[in-house]
Amino acid sequence: MALQLIIGNKNYSSWSMRPWVLMRQAGIPFEEIQIRFDSFEADSVFKQRVKAINPVGKVPALVDDGFVVWDSLAIAEALAERFPDKHLWPTDPRQRARARSVCAEMHSGFNALRSHCPMNIEAALPDVGALIWRDQAGVRADVERLVAMWRDLLAAQAAGALLFGSFTIADAFFAPVCTRIRTYALPVPDDIQAYVDRVLALPGVRAWIDDALKEHDFIAFDEPYRVAPAPR
Repeated sequence: MALQLIIGNKNYSSWSMRPWVLMRQAGIPFEEIQIRFDSFEADSVFKQRVKAINPVGKVPALVDDGFVVWDSLAIAEALAERFPDKHLWPTDPRQRARARSVCAEMHSGFNALRSHCPMNIEAALPDVGALIWRDQAGVRADVERLVAMWRDLLAAQAAGALLFGSFTIADAFFAPVCTRIRTYALPVPDDIQAYVDRVLALPGVRAWIDDALKEHDFIAFDEPYRVAPAPR
């Protein structure tokens, strides 16, 4: 039985993006089941449908022959165990530990960047980004940490490589951050922008972005900086 991945809107759901990109880029076959957002209230259609699959009522969730794994980091670990030949974590033990560390940091941190720059792939908000950069010290601190982290990891790799050389869970985990940097035109050094561009050009990331651009949904609570577009 094929793996099933339960996700939300591709334009907005950064947590869904991580395992989807991981599986697509690594060539792990799966069936996508999308449950689009309407509200996150307990009685919303979204919550009711997702809670029927996993007890926390959140996406993503991975269903493996009826067994459900939720939370993006838990899903990544489960996939790494099931598909060791895909080398989703680095093979070197120390590099593997470092990759887990930075993924856990992404998983639990960068709250200012998450809050003020929600993922919105189809939007281009450079003016909003400039105001956020001016007014939100927390966002500047989060980006400063990303620059330091990525530079440290990339320094050990060949030119033009990803964080641990070849594609790993770490690149999948930072892919939504790369879309945020582009959406809000957040200022990063040239070498960091080059990494962002490499991630956004990965076939798995590109496929997610292409699908997100086709959705044309407008979810007001996920659109703090835009008004609803005119009907098409």
